[in-house]
Amino acid sequence: MIPLRDVNPTGIAPVLTLALIAINAFVFFAVQPQEATEADRFAYQYAAIACELTTGVPLDATEVKTETCADGPTSADEVFPDKNVYLAVITSMFLHGGLLHVLGNMWFLWIFGNNIEEAFGRAGFLLMYLASGLVATAGFVLLNTDSAIPLIGASGAVAGIMGSYLVLFPTHRVLTIIFFVMVGVPSMIFLGIWFLGQFALVGGDSNIAWEAHVFGFLFGVLLTLPIRGALLRRTNEGRAATLSF
Repeated sequence: MIPLRDVNPTGIAPVLTLALIAINAFVFFAVQPQEATEADRFAYQYAAIACELTTGVPLDATEVKTETCADGPTSADEVFPDKNVYLAVITSMFLHGGLLHVLGNMWFLWIFGNNIEEAFGRAGFLLMYLASGLVATAGFVLLNTDSAIPLIGASGAVAGIMGSYLVLFPTHRVLTIIFFVMVGVPSMIFLGIWFLGQFALVGGDSNIAWEAHVFGFLFGVLLTLPIRGALLRRTNEGRAATLSF
């Protein structure tokens, strides 16, 4: 299933959605090293790592080599002793592991983000995006406390946007290519299949942090449910004002 766009026009210019896409693209193409060894080193230096968040200190050389959190103190020196392991939770949301990774995340953000930006307002949308990423990272760390592998990508934050979209616009259609045929799929079906599909990755060796996707998505759902009515009224009033103008 390859989504093309949703049938859900907005009454605003999605400035913040476009800005987030631009920032992620700039970081990937202009800041992150593209050579594999340097890219790995960059990720260990700037990305969130469950072991570091659990212990509160940067990884040492042994932990980097074994990709596992040590049970106790080791004699090895910290690889990046000046790293702020908590700030890395934010920076890792803007790092990606490859071209398809960043393109996929930004495409989903473009399809679903503009309507959520309209519903929440720009400030609320930014806070919701970042909070979804934080919760997604926390969920991954909770289930993988010993992991010493960098966690990178905007997937958790984007998953929160998708969860919010499911609550607000369950019947709006997503134009999707299925076996070379374009079909208008209700978002509740498209997003439901996407969400359930994350559990197909459990126990696999795909290097995809499905836990972050699940926690981010559920956060978006739970955050939006109690304020759904207010958000829809805000959206409808805003569109009515735009049309009347």
